[in-house]
Amino acid sequence: MIRRREFITLLGGAAASWPIAVRAKQAATPVIGYLDASSPGASASRAVIFRRGLAEAGYVDGRNVTIEYRWAEGQYDRLPEMAAELVRRQAAVIVANPIPAAVAAKAATATIPIVFFVAGDPVKLGLVTGLARPGGNATGFNNFNAELGAKHLGLLRELLPTATRIGLMVNPTNPTVESLTKDVTTAALTIGVQTPASSNSEIEASFATLVRNRVDALVIGADSFLFSRRLQLATWATRHAIPAVTNGREFAEAGGLISYGTSLTEAFLQLGVYAGRILKGAKPSELPVVQSAKFEFVINLPTARALGLEIPATLLTRADEVIE
Repeated sequence: MIRRREFITLLGGAAASWPIAVRAKQAATPVIGYLDASSPGASASRAVIFRRGLAEAGYVDGRNVTIEYRWAEGQYDRLPEMAAELVRRQAAVIVANPIPAAVAAKAATATIPIVFFVAGDPVKLGLVTGLARPGGNATGFNNFNAELGAKHLGLLRELLPTATRIGLMVNPTNPTVESLTKDVTTAALTIGVQTPASSNSEIEASFATLVRNRVDALVIGADSFLFSRRLQLATWATRHAIPAVTNGREFAEAGGLISYGTSLTEAFLQLGVYAGRILKGAKPSELPVVQSAKFEFVINLPTARALGLEIPATLLTRADEVIE
């Protein structure tokens, strides 16, 4: 029989050990650092898809993994410090989107696994040594969006064969802006107007410049900040009667005329799956970089009617989706 004093002593010892047990359980929960150059509102759907892919790998946020988000809100210069924060937090994996985030994460750590989503060649960017066997601590997904400028221009030419002045809107703070500009200008031989857009005020000023120069159509460069302002871009383009094209079906869904680019559903599912595999012990150096194989072409017919345009049958039949 246990005496009362012995019972109290045992109970007190057990109670004292509970917080230690709880802390040990919490410490055992891996942390995923989610580093994104965009904003939580603009990229909420992508984060949902990422978590779905993570769940397919057996991990659920708040249950057996913790996701810590860092959003740069289009200010790329904030990314290095955010990456450093996640390193200090001892994240088990860092998911980085897009190129500036991936580069910042790679500069911040050579040991923590990185899963990236980029729009350019990750070998040229110095993120991996090879696509099949990345080497080092990074792997991920290449969506080729930085290389689609010529394709966007071709779509505009099919839609507007008599167009002579094409505008190009880019974010000058994006490290891929040079390759994007080269891609488009090489295909176009000459661009009527190139305008910078790295803030809301610059977007408005850019449209004023495009209108003043009477451009016939507009190519909007692939960029996280511009993606986050897709509703503003679609609205201004329609208001000023400028047919516009960019990557990402979300632009057409927001009221833009045409979008052509990688399926973000495919990409962010893959990021979640890769993050889960790494948590289970897979090495990023042995996980091949996924090259996007699915592109989506979306046309918004109400916007076409608002612009007074008739979409050629050749484009309608090739579209993956036509928004009625």
